[in-house]
Amino acid sequence: MQRRTGLTPWKLFTLSLLSAFAWGQGGCNAVEEAEVAAPAAEAAPAEAAQPLAVTGFAELHHHMFAEEAFGGGWFHGSHTGTLSSCDGGLPESDHARVRMDLSSMLNLCPNSGSVNLGGVPLLSSLFGIGGAVGSEFLGKIEGTEGDTGIHLGRMNVPNQWPRWDTIAHQQSWEGWLQKAHQGGMSLVMISLVSNNFLCNALPYQNLKRPCDEMVDVDVQLQMARDFDARTGWAEIALSPAHARQIIASGKLAMVLSIESSKLFGSKDWRAELNRVHALGVRSLQPVHQLDNRFGGAAPHNAIFQVAQFLENCYIDTDCGITGNGFTLGFDVDSSCRNVKGLTADGKALVQEMMNRGMIIDAAHMSERSVQDTFSLSQANTYYPLFISHGHFREVMNPELASTEKTTPAWVVRYLRQSGGMFGLRTAHDETLEYSKSNVANNCQGSTRSLAQAYEFGRQGLKVPMGFGADFNGFIQQTRPRFGEHGACSAGFAVEADDQKNQQRVSGPGRVGSDLDIYGLAHVGLLPDVVKDLKQLGVNTTGLESSAETFIRMWERANSPRSGVADAALDIDTSGVKPYVAKATREAAYPQICGKRYAPASKTFGESCRFDQECGSGTCSADDACGETTGTCVCKSHADCGSTQYCGWGLNEGKCQPKKAKGAICANGYECLSNSCSWLTCR
Repeated sequence: MQRRTGLTPWKLFTLSLLSAFAWGQGGCNAVEEAEVAAPAAEAAPAEAAQPLAVTGFAELHHHMFAEEAFGGGWFHGSHTGTLSSCDGGLPESDHARVRMDLSSMLNLCPNSGSVNLGGVPLLSSLFGIGGAVGSEFLGKIEGTEGDTGIHLGRMNVPNQWPRWDTIAHQQSWEGWLQKAHQGGMSLVMISLVSNNFLCNALPYQNLKRPCDEMVDVDVQLQMARDFDARTGWAEIALSPAHARQIIASGKLAMVLSIESSKLFGSKDWRAELNRVHALGVRSLQPVHQLDNRFGGAAPHNAIFQVAQFLENCYIDTDCGITGNGFTLGFDVDSSCRNVKGLTADGKALVQEMMNRGMIIDAAHMSERSVQDTFSLSQANTYYPLFISHGHFREVMNPELASTEKTTPAWVVRYLRQSGGMFGLRTAHDETLEYSKSNVANNCQGSTRSLAQAYEFGRQGLKVPMGFGADFNGFIQQTRPRFGEHGACSAGFAVEADDQKNQQRVSGPGRVGSDLDIYGLAHVGLLPDVVKDLKQLGVNTTGLESSAETFIRMWERANSPRSGVADAALDIDTSGVKPYVAKATREAAYPQICGKRYAPASKTFGESCRFDQECGSGTCSADDACGETTGTCVCKSHADCGSTQYCGWGLNEGKCQPKKAKGAICANGYECLSNSCSWLTCR
């Protein structure tokens, strides 16, 4: 392997370990602990008394190597090399499908016959009918428009994937990561991830190896080390001082973390912690989607409630999270909160992480697990805690806010008191209006609604924030404000038409990148999210310096602490406007033949059902009740503005740009000068 100059002694040491993780016929071979013990010179140079602040923003939850998650059987596209078009998820394809016989998984629990999944559409499709239908159901969820299952219309890169709604195609190609770095991202937390349930749900022929979360994590860990070894503009950070050194040299600092429900499998966790720490991992999530031997998880998604059920065959009737009156797998109280906190092993793991100065990520913890972790933080003179990716509960729509996975203000108080920070999800979800923000919340799921959550965190909760985008995390991202790819549609179609038109007529305009049309399609567009937030009027100063905030948190974990970092007595959750139900909002729009529409919301060439939908007042559809669709067309030159005219012939009904002097013309209205002589614009 060719090595670049300027490698630290620790990096040269880690490179010597590559052969221990080399791929053979048996897959990824674990390294014995004795072989990877960290050398005495592991630490980066001692930190200066007053280190210079680094610049740039931080992305705190990034699955760069998730192509190898879930046994390597879900994602299309590599983080390296040239991205290529996919096969459209045909039944025998290698990605974006679940098994045909998925319904048989429930047979693992003898009491599964008492579970009625009919009222839970996704689960009913996946487990009641079969994986083929389930794959198509996933692909029809609002926004995805065929990103999973058979998606022949979404095969080509870059104009069909990735988009903001991609859950099965690469979003973390290294070229995009470098673009993000060049645009201002100076620190990224690389999360090594997997989930056995998702792996077991995939077609056997798609899997590269038997399902084992920690084997997947080890594969990704090796990929991260390989990337570090061959890349001149990015480097794995092993300490806060090392991170400062990396950023000061103009490189991207990468901090390695693990996100796994079966963390360390059934092995001795202390030996495994020693092993991954020696290989560069500096952060862990003690729990992920499911309860494990370390603690309780926060229930939030019906798929993982089934996964938890298959672990323990338990059905809870204290609160109905999964369906009417029942919760699968999780033991919850009458408030639908997981009763499980940290176990004895979980408390010991968190304490050992504190002893090592590691970064403790409370994302996905049950509320009781968070409380137990904060008690340990207090006992360790307020050791810093952080959440790498999350939603602020008080400003989210009721459906999302009801889940334990969202972060309430009292947990944010823990973060502040311990000197931690928060990774804000760049989500597509419907957000409530925060009246103290000066950004109108009139494009749901876009940067306008992201601005509501960010300003609530900045002004109300007063918590330091970075991005928690969760790319390649099986979730959707920020929607665009323009175009026909799901802009402004976290509510319903008519409201989306209305809100898209508001972006067109009231501004601000486009930032001039793919973000405008495809939304937050990949990591390289994060700098454009910052740009759009700024032009909307958001104060992004804290966000743009979040790399420094992260390093200071890490320094606090590795330095003597005198007590609470911030009393956090000034949290103010007021200013969030009440939620208005979709049905109420929809009823405010006029209707024709029982169909709601947004008046004058569509411009020339856009699809329409009624004349009233078009700004020109004319839709080419000839069905008065909107059973067929047409396009908005112009009736007169006045419909097209001063620099266009209403076309004729093949362009009849379409606004055409007026022509410059010397261009061929038939009539004066075709010319910018409004004068046509001898078939030439004057």
